[in-house]
Amino acid sequence: MKSKKSFFRTVEPYLYLVPVMILFILFVFWPFVKTIQLSFARTTPLGQVAQYVGLDNYTNIFTDGTFLNSLVATLKFSVMRVILSIAIGFVLAIISTEKIKAKGFFRTVYALPMAISAAAASVVFMFIFHSSLGILNKALGTHIGWLTDKKYALIAVTIVSVWMAIGMNFIYLTAAIQSVPAELYESVALDGANFFQKHRHVTIPSISPTLFFLLIINVINSVQAYAEFKMMTQGGPAESTNVIVYEIYQEAFINSRFGVACSESVILFVILIILTALQFRLEKKVTY
Repeated sequence: MKSKKSFFRTVEPYLYLVPVMILFILFVFWPFVKTIQLSFARTTPLGQVAQYVGLDNYTNIFTDGTFLNSLVATLKFSVMRVILSIAIGFVLAIISTEKIKAKGFFRTVYALPMAISAAAASVVFMFIFHSSLGILNKALGTHIGWLTDKKYALIAVTIVSVWMAIGMNFIYLTAAIQSVPAELYESVALDGANFFQKHRHVTIPSISPTLFFLLIINVINSVQAYAEFKMMTQGGPAESTNVIVYEIYQEAFINSRFGVACSESVILFVILIILTALQFRLEKKVTY
């Protein structure tokens, strides 16, 4: 009896993991394995394997100008989104931690974008960016086709995406800045440091772990951005906003080429792994 009780005590903690593992297998691991399998095949319009073609999908992708264009568009979008969202979130976090009136109100306003879905925000900004009826052109006195001109479309979508990302960055950075010991600011103040020197030499090194975390999260989110492109531009004009995730959507659900879409998904997965690995190489520069 004692041996049975000890056995059940050993096994019991793992039994609690069974429901979670079942969900992971059904909705994460199995779809991942299925995606890799389909990436080596041509499929029917219903997504069933019609013929295994080896690496043909991958070779066709890298000789296809459309996919390479989507990689370039994704790179441009990601660089702008990551830099701007973190920089603006950092500035707003510094402002909100200073001694200002109505601090709680401003913090609520800065964090508000987190409560708005990408689809809802995209619809609102579509009216703002409208070439003839939009308030932005009315205010500027211009007639720019923000969503129909390839020179401005990616910038317009980036503005929306940055606005939605600021809230999360602001909350994390505000919490990090508030955790910096006041003694550090007092010591640099005695040394004659001004406002900018204080934050350059104390704030940024002290919150570098949070900045590192936000860098990883923002890179992943920007590469996976989809809703704003689907709602606002559908990859146009002239494929200027055809980022990689929207390209995958088009291949799978518009062109019914699920094998090609799975190949692009695998490539996206590899890109994210490489980016994350490179970022962790920078971890040694982070001050803990």
